[in-house]
Amino acid sequence: MKEVSDVLVANEATLRGGCFVVILALMAWWEHRSSARPSSVSKFRRWTANLGLVVVNSVTLRLAMPVLAVGVADVADERGWGVLNWIQTPDWVGFVLGFLLLDFAIYVQHVVMHKVPVLWRLHRMHHSDVDFDTTTGLRFHPLEIVLSMLFKLLVVVALGPSMLAVLVFEIVLNGAALFNHGNVRLPPAVDRWLRLVIVTPDMHRVHHSVIRRETDSNFGFNLPWWDRLLGTYRDQPERGHTGMTIGLSSFRDERYLSIHWLLMQPFLNDEHPPDASVERSSDVG
Repeated sequence: MKEVSDVLVANEATLRGGCFVVILALMAWWEHRSSARPSSVSKFRRWTANLGLVVVNSVTLRLAMPVLAVGVADVADERGWGVLNWIQTPDWVGFVLGFLLLDFAIYVQHVVMHKVPVLWRLHRMHHSDVDFDTTTGLRFHPLEIVLSMLFKLLVVVALGPSMLAVLVFEIVLNGAALFNHGNVRLPPAVDRWLRLVIVTPDMHRVHHSVIRRETDSNFGFNLPWWDRLLGTYRDQPERGHTGMTIGLSSFRDERYLSIHWLLMQPFLNDEHPPDASVERSSDVG
């Protein structure tokens, strides 16, 4: 396992980039072939902004962080930092524990982003997308990306997961975000069984509802178990997947499709009057 780990970690950038491009292309093709919901605004403008954020976030992260999660895992391993470096377990047990604990940490982080007002101002840009497709899984403010990585680095130091566990987790997390934000149809029976082991698009779409009590549910990005165990799981949206309104009551104006307005969004007040029809139909508050 050590030899495999070394090869994978040595090719981290290629693996992550390759998996990202392949999964994004497959999801775009699937959405084109079998979309669950029609677009409500220009897909070209949304995709231009959402994919543009990938470039901005990647550059920001590289400039702000000299070392990322896999590199910190290497340092933690060398210096014996973290709980998993203090206990003796077979490599595969350490890998599984590291992966599970990292996933739980991201669940906790997501809940905190919703509950702490100043953090919600950053995170709400992700929720302000008025349509829901695979690029929504890429729509995060660069300040949130930096804070998220700082949190992840602290978790890696505290837990001491292997470099392989961190690398696989990062690849799976990115792929899962593209998948569970997909505007795709799954047969109800397939979705019912699949969401026992992974967050599905129908499960996560509930989280993007304009209704606040639905927004504050289904926080998992990858594994669905934390929501079920901690009481934040909601099976279906009240108005169904085709009848639900995606996004937030505020920031529905088409100007917010532009990337510069998205970057400004955390610093804007959201008190301007929302679309009245959305407010009446959404039961917000």
